[in-house]
Amino acid sequence: MTIDMVMEIANKALYTIILTAAPVLLISLVIGLVVSIFQTVTSIQEQTLTFVPKILGVFVTLMLVGHWMLNNMTSLMTEMWSDFAIYIR
Repeated sequence: MTIDMVMEIANKALYTIILTAAPVLLISLVIGLVVSIFQTVTSIQEQTLTFVPKILGVFVTLMLVGHWMLNNMTSLMTEMWSDFAIYIR
């Protein structure tokens, strides 16, 4: 196994991680920003106010794109296991 192969595996893994986590992180970021703007406008300084909307948003996002996320991770692992004989040389 060469350094180029290791770098290719690491590149694929990092790309899959970023692509898979992006929808949940973006939804959480947008909800946090909206709640922060709402808190600034209304002068409500409650620290726990962002927690419930973020949890609900992440839950709904996982319900909607969870299947795609699981398929994305499964396809990477299937590809890795199918090339396993190449990697152990």
